[in-house]
Amino acid sequence: MTEQNDTTLHERLKNCIQTILELEPDVERLELGHILRDEYSTLRDFLERVDSVHLEEGEVRRIEEATSSFLEELESPLGNARDPRPRGRIMQ
Repeated sequence: MTEQNDTTLHERLKNCIQTILELEPDVERLELGHILRDEYSTLRDFLERVDSVHLEEGEVRRIEEATSSFLEELESPLGNARDPRPRGRIMQ
């Protein structure tokens, strides 16, 4: 693997991790968000040392796909959590 390719793989992985970490405040507000607290800590720790990890294209691609799936799964709950409209009342 070339150094440029290795750098690109690390940047792609960092992008996935940073995208997930940016959602932490929103996820914490969800009913079960507290369950992910340890996982967010693990991700922050890993992000600090990701450059020392050997990566393969297939691994990074799977992580990108998993990140995409995670974001899709959170789309509805986060959308509901961000919706400022009161529930159960009809607005006139």
